[in-house]
Amino acid sequence: MELPMTFRPPQSLSRFDAGSGVNVLEYELMAERADALGRHGLKVEKAIAALTSFDRDRGRPEERQRLLDEAADAVWAFLIQREICGLRDSRDAVRRYGIPGEIMARLGIARKR
Repeated sequence: MELPMTFRPPQSLSRFDAGSGVNVLEYELMAERADALGRHGLKVEKAIAALTSFDRDRGRPEERQRLLDEAADAVWAFLIQREICGLRDSRDAVRRYGIPGEIMARLGIARKR
């Protein structure tokens, strides 16, 4: 008669209180998600700043379109990362980062490269 094999994680992974449901791996994953969200937020800020500082009188329309596409891609990735972190409502992020409607209208569009 074979007995079923049981799995017990190594003791080194059970440093945190098991009653709270947070172990080392979960803690590391949460920290990495938060760090990634912060990096995406910085990319959004830079992309919006580049678009805002574009001079319509001196710049070419193609350059502005490229900046607009880059900003839309950065915002799209940021909003996806927020959802991964459990933050489903994007209205707060749109307000905090001052994301223009022109960028929001382009989210998720596949463009020819």
